[in-house]
Amino acid sequence: MCGILAVLGISDNSQAKRSRIIELSRRLRHRGPDWSGLHCHEDCYLAHQRLAIVDPTSGDQPLYNEDKTVAVTVNGEIYNHRELREKLKSHQFRTGSDCEVIAHLYEEYGEEFVDMLDGMFSFVLLDTRDKSFIAARDGIGITPLYIGWGLDGSVWFASEMKALSDDCERFMSFLPGHIYSSKTGELRRWYNPPWYSEHIPSAPYDSLVLRKAFEKAVIKRFMTDVPFGVLLSGGLDSSLVASVASRYMKDSEAACQWGSQLHTFCIGLKGSPDLKAAREVADYLGTRHHEFYFTVQEGIDALEEVIYHIETYDVTTIRASTPMFLMSRKIKSLGVKMVLSGEGSDEIFGGYLYFHKAPNKEELHQETCSKIKALHLYDCLRANKSTSAWGLEARVPFLDKEFINVAMSIDPEWKMIRPDLGRIEKWVLRNAFDDEQNPYLPKHILYRQKEQFSDGVGYSWIDGLKDHANQQVTDAMLANASFVYPENTPTTKEGYHYRTIFERFFPKNAARSTVPGGPSVACSTAKAVEWDAAWSNNLDPSGRAALGVHVAAYEETKEAKDDSFSSQKLRVEKNVVTI
Repeated sequence: MCGILAVLGISDNSQAKRSRIIELSRRLRHRGPDWSGLHCHEDCYLAHQRLAIVDPTSGDQPLYNEDKTVAVTVNGEIYNHRELREKLKSHQFRTGSDCEVIAHLYEEYGEEFVDMLDGMFSFVLLDTRDKSFIAARDGIGITPLYIGWGLDGSVWFASEMKALSDDCERFMSFLPGHIYSSKTGELRRWYNPPWYSEHIPSAPYDSLVLRKAFEKAVIKRFMTDVPFGVLLSGGLDSSLVASVASRYMKDSEAACQWGSQLHTFCIGLKGSPDLKAAREVADYLGTRHHEFYFTVQEGIDALEEVIYHIETYDVTTIRASTPMFLMSRKIKSLGVKMVLSGEGSDEIFGGYLYFHKAPNKEELHQETCSKIKALHLYDCLRANKSTSAWGLEARVPFLDKEFINVAMSIDPEWKMIRPDLGRIEKWVLRNAFDDEQNPYLPKHILYRQKEQFSDGVGYSWIDGLKDHANQQVTDAMLANASFVYPENTPTTKEGYHYRTIFERFFPKNAARSTVPGGPSVACSTAKAVEWDAAWSNNLDPSGRAALGVHVAAYEETKEAKDDSFSSQKLRVEKNVVTI
């Protein structure tokens, strides 16, 4: 991952302002510690902090067209850049960077080229010939991007909020799958896949088609000139990523540089479910496995730094981001700069435990669509910013453009959880890789129950966070939370504690509005309570809140006493739970 900052149409283009932009760009240096670049044209600035993954020697940014009239600063990876170069034979490329195609595609096709890109990206492009500019973000929002407006009429773009929040009067998260054009001054959606309309698909389930699509998604993410590995929790999703990567690694270009043995990484409290399962998968696949440990206190000590980097006060996200943040530091210390990760599968296949309560295929499909559309606020944000905090890039094959289209075209009846037919959550994915002749994973791993990352690292992690919050936040503070924080009012002491830290770093109203609100059951939306009203008594983001579904579910009597759940219930009844 890289860090980008663009300031366009600024009224003051003095040396002092240039220095200020360099200073703000420096706030993103953790994302790209390898090199810094700045392009200035009159009252427009494009800044870049580079993490060199492809073409480390010559791919410094900003990047240009042949005569440097078009400049672009990019955060991301364009996996089909070689195919796109074939369409641009009349153009002269200066580097081997995958992102350089963006400048030439703009020259050739104008603003309508974005849908040609297959990858994860956020970019700002400046056309100095007429001083117009565009900004765009990938369809799912795998890479972060914010847009802001200055009092002088300037428009700002940045990979993280911290680079523009102090200097913009208003700012917000740039919508995934959208493009901003200075010619119209508006955002419009460029990403329009068939599933986006939420119409119920009817394609038959073909396990082989689904398998091949996922294998292709993993293989294309081998595009790297630096060492890489896989984040392996031992759950279904990360295990499938590791299995496919290990299977095809030896035939890849990356193997020629870094060897054919895949490196895998896991973190947890000692004795945690993830550590045990990940070790078993790693042994089965024959990977070079790296096991990291952390204590509850080490996680608590890192909370302020984590919230500063991930820029949210969402409880679920912070719980899961902290161990990922700690693990990323360890991984980077080993010289690894890129990892594959398993985010997105639960949203696509209805893998969260509350999907057990989905009443019919129509509601299940619409809920999966909503979950995918919201990923940029949750798991994509966590995976990107937790790793980028240490100059590590996370790639997510489940969110591959083509794979999503294949998976979301399946008749959702196949995704329904049907114990009478032996179908647990994500059965269509599990079945696709259930190969008796050439197994991808051991059966009990292939059919392991969903374990949320914040739970899997060790159940005492969540309990420790709650105990810590109880020591920091008094009953009186929580009782008056609606007066102190009238917007997205925290309803638990843990949520209140995180909000306090967030507000210290990002005090503006615009900052708190970038975070979604409302209580949650096992990573759910309001649908969980709508599908089963009994869950309203146990509103907690942990998978163990899925009473009657998770094998290690909380005791209802215990959790009913914790964290002012009665006030949460009132919020649900008032339809406050939104995503």
